[in-house]
Amino acid sequence: MQPLIEVNKLVKKFDTLVAVENLSFSVYQGDVYGFLGQNGAGKSTTLRMLLSLILPSSGSIRLFGEELTPNHKSILNRVGAVIERPDLYKYLTAIENLRIFARMSGVRPSHRLLMDQLEMVGLAERANSKVATYSQGMKQRLGIAVALVHNPDLVILDEPTNGLDPQGIADMRNLILRLSREFQKTVVVSSHLLTEIEQIATRMIILDKGKKMMEGSVADYFQPASNKVHLGVTNPEKAIELLKKEPWGLQVELSREELIVSLASHQVPALNRYLVEQGVEIQSIRSVNSLEAYFLSLTSGNQHVAAFTN
Repeated sequence: MQPLIEVNKLVKKFDTLVAVENLSFSVYQGDVYGFLGQNGAGKSTTLRMLLSLILPSSGSIRLFGEELTPNHKSILNRVGAVIERPDLYKYLTAIENLRIFARMSGVRPSHRLLMDQLEMVGLAERANSKVATYSQGMKQRLGIAVALVHNPDLVILDEPTNGLDPQGIADMRNLILRLSREFQKTVVVSSHLLTEIEQIATRMIILDKGKKMMEGSVADYFQPASNKVHLGVTNPEKAIELLKKEPWGLQVELSREELIVSLASHQVPALNRYLVEQGVEIQSIRSVNSLEAYFLSLTSGNQHVAAFTN
């Protein structure tokens, strides 16, 4: 299968600073491709080169099988992007913003199609509200609607959850998954948050100081069976007893008033339901896998943990 994006030995220098060094990777149709790296790792610089916003110092970029530099206008018509925070007209309504950006892209969609775009990102009910009244999460979702207004094949999102509260992060995660699964878009998304990339990406790359540390399938690198599930419960003694016997037969650790079990990701909802049905109230549940440990094994050490987990 020919990649939608094919990057080969890409380098970007700013005077003496090497922001991206000898970077190669491929993105295929249908991927939700995660760019994972702390701030300053080279993620945004790479994405800007993919969009011809800055030029590489050396190396090559191919989009849809074509070299980017000589044909970038026709190629980029097939790409939608939100880099950092979207630029929107704050004192116009959402649908007015969409209409203006559509015309800038050379398309004149009907009112119905514009409303469909807003429905896709969960903003149809606020179509006639001024953007100045929107929350940051709503602005981010409107920015994605703008990026989709010309129906691109490839969507590039740079740190789309920055500045969002937990509900906004969940909404953005669900929107990205919907773009991939329902609308068959190929999505490239960058983040410094380990858990976000793990939950949405099918394939990923880890960057550190402008260099590729790994690239591959999330499922292959981070096996669900290695998950440690941390449970906060109202009755730990009863929960331990239930988890140790059939149908679960789990080994249970107790740490800082949390129960810890090893469990595959797909079994977590069933475990949650089982404990609730048995009268054990779940106060918290979180899954911790080997992603953090794997990242630390590739990069320069523990000083990166805070940047990736906060």
